[in-house]
Amino acid sequence: MQLSRSPVTWLVRVAVILAMLVAGMPAWAQDGADATVAPIMLNMRSGPGDEYAVIVQLPRGAELALLARDDVPENGLWIFGQTTAGTEGWVLSDFVTVRAGLDLGTLPVRPAPAVTDAPTAPPAPEQAAASAPASAPAGGFPEGSGIPAQTTADVNLRSGAGTGYRVFTTLGGGTSALAKGRDAAGDWIFVTVGGQDGWLYVSFVRLLSGSIEALPVVETVVTQVAAPAADNGADASGGEPVPRPVTGGPGLTGFGYGGHVDSFAYPNLMASAGMTWAKRQIRFSMGAPGSIAAGAIEQAHGNGFKILLGIVGHKDDISKPGYFEDYARFVGEVAALGPDAIEVWNEQNIDREWPTGQIDPGRYTQLLALAYNAIKSANPNVAVISGAPAPTGAEGAFGADRVWNDNRYVQGMAAAGAVQYMDCIGAHYNEGIVGPSQTSGDPRGSYFTRYFWGMVNTYSSAFGGARPVCFTELGYLTPEGYGPLPDGFAWASNVTVGQQAQWLAQAVRLARNSGRVRLVIIWNVDFTNYDGDPMAGYAIVRPGGACPACDALAGVR
Repeated sequence: MQLSRSPVTWLVRVAVILAMLVAGMPAWAQDGADATVAPIMLNMRSGPGDEYAVIVQLPRGAELALLARDDVPENGLWIFGQTTAGTEGWVLSDFVTVRAGLDLGTLPVRPAPAVTDAPTAPPAPEQAAASAPASAPAGGFPEGSGIPAQTTADVNLRSGAGTGYRVFTTLGGGTSALAKGRDAAGDWIFVTVGGQDGWLYVSFVRLLSGSIEALPVVETVVTQVAAPAADNGADASGGEPVPRPVTGGPGLTGFGYGGHVDSFAYPNLMASAGMTWAKRQIRFSMGAPGSIAAGAIEQAHGNGFKILLGIVGHKDDISKPGYFEDYARFVGEVAALGPDAIEVWNEQNIDREWPTGQIDPGRYTQLLALAYNAIKSANPNVAVISGAPAPTGAEGAFGADRVWNDNRYVQGMAAAGAVQYMDCIGAHYNEGIVGPSQTSGDPRGSYFTRYFWGMVNTYSSAFGGARPVCFTELGYLTPEGYGPLPDGFAWASNVTVGQQAQWLAQAVRLARNSGRVRLVIIWNVDFTNYDGDPMAGYAIVRPGGACPACDALAGVR
């Protein structure tokens, strides 16, 4: 016998069902988007990692409802979301802008699916506006037609789709171009600029209509130089050509970590921590012989460590005639002495190390190119690391005459072709006050330099993953045992020695497992000055000689 149900019972059931449906609705359907895509194009993948297939490419501004996160800190933080069109997939959190008040750590954990084969070419973006003409020839769109485009920053116009191809010229930001094709991966765009055909890296090009998927795939290598050649911007090398790179050795072939030393008084502690590298900095003066570095090299090798030499000159000498050539001569002489790696300059994006009003990644690339060739010619087995910029977002406060934000600076280096003249991308991470696995939660804000993964992803992406990252300084500041920090460093007032030890060990472990970091130099081992620049606060050897970080790092091996 069927029992009757009262109207009240039915209303309760309906209310419960509606509540369940509302609870499961994407957040953008209730409160607006949880997140929006920040870069020009972002891959949404089938799982939390680069090894998963691309489902769709999301354009800048695309809205996402965030539904879950991964629980694999070695990846950075991947989040599972849904687009307004209903497509679901994974994106890396560093490349989306999350709405205020949303803590990604509160999202439920979603298990990673099994990895399947990635497609050979990215699928079309969700908001693609057009498709390629069916009759387009192998060279791209028919002559005189294509998609109008504009460069977004200084960028090299090359003969082929890759950084190994010849540079015809460097185009200034805002240069008009006609996009006529792309490579299969969607990383390079084939264009015509002022009568000159060539290739531009996609991150520095904005299509004025349509999308990159509307461009046909082409494999053109340009051999003809238009007369006159295109000239739409200042030469990124300061008006002078950069030389072709000479053939070098393999660079850094495996992961390693070590410390920046002052007195080198603690080699046994360093060894017990699993360190195999040491770093010293050398100040170059014009005319100085490379032999002044011999002592640092011999001391490190004598104690069983590889040695990285950071070689930086005096900013007031940079404009002197022949300075770059003399610097190259010096680092070549140093390379002949057998160091394991050389870092070319230091924090060249701020006017403490580069002349005010002359900060320019193109000009630095000219110095890097000369230095690279001199080093590799003298000793091809010495690894060349590009000078690490200062991690900063202070350009807006102080002006571009005094400082360039480091993300803009490394993008400028990439556009100037710096990747040809390095084995590793130099980076500094020294302002963290949260653990390295975190990608949010810093009370100062979400700027990428606050986070370990923000630095790895920003620097690696700037060069399209073509070179690994080398942290030539990675440290956590703590006042414990010393007293209050100066005002400019008060942000680290609550960091403890125990956190410093734990975070350093975690950072080294994450770097080793990332596959994108080749070297970590801990800043620092044994500096003792604690003044306006509290270097001792970063030191892992604390007052009294204890080294909690050494014990923590020993567990990384």
